[in-house]
Amino acid sequence: MARVCQVTGKTPIGGHKVSHSNIKTKRRFLPNLQTKKFFLAEEDKWVTLKVSADAIRTINKNGLYSVVKQLRAQGEKI
Repeated sequence: MARVCQVTGKTPIGGHKVSHSNIKTKRRFLPNLQTKKFFLAEEDKWVTLKVSADAIRTINKNGLYSVVKQLRAQGEKI
């Protein structure tokens, strides 16, 4: 699987590395992805997600079950 967050959909973006002499070369900015296991109490099972640090905050705020329900509505297999 590519470097994509399953919850937020964050992907790598392009930009420039700028040296001290202001020479610009292409580079990629990668999202802060973590492979994390969550316990889904409603279904009594563990779920492994590839999520960004921002998505972990979203899961803490909205609850894991509501986030998983939204992902399944979008067609994601979890």
